[in-house]
Amino acid sequence: MQIDKSGPPQEPIRPERHVVLVAPEIHWNTGNIGRTCLAAGARLHLIRPLGFSLGSREVKRAGLDYWDQVNVSMWESFEDLLDGLRPEAGEVAVFSKAGTRPFWGMPAPPRMFLIFGSETHGLPERILSRYAEFSFYIPITARTRSLNLSTAAGIALYESLRQAAPFHAWEPRAGIR
Repeated sequence: MQIDKSGPPQEPIRPERHVVLVAPEIHWNTGNIGRTCLAAGARLHLIRPLGFSLGSREVKRAGLDYWDQVNVSMWESFEDLLDGLRPEAGEVAVFSKAGTRPFWGMPAPPRMFLIFGSETHGLPERILSRYAEFSFYIPITARTRSLNLSTAAGIALYESLRQAAPFHAWEPRAGIR
């Protein structure tokens, strides 16, 4: 009789994802992004100044009853985040409509920081130039100025997880395809 010494099956290692919002202005977007981060198992980082109070009921309403469960960190500056978490260059993807490559080509390292600017100003030039070779865009037509911030963050976050082991907490229903 052989004994299985491998132990119980282990969960696949999930990638570590960080969504960074630099000076977000609209509470609904931040609440929606927080909920998306919770659903994807990502951390949310907010860089001051914020255009709203995190205690506002609008943020909580946008995140629904999930806001208290969101793994969120506040930073006084982008440099504070860099000093605290020390992302390596290959772990960073900055998003701008003026990015240099389509988001489909972004790398998918085990740890990744997806960085977005404010709704009206985008990312500061100092961040865009620092990570110029790691800047990405989500294709849009000329009929729109930009995507909504929460939509862009969701697209980028799930694209960054596409090559990871699939996860889903809900059992599929029989007969539904």
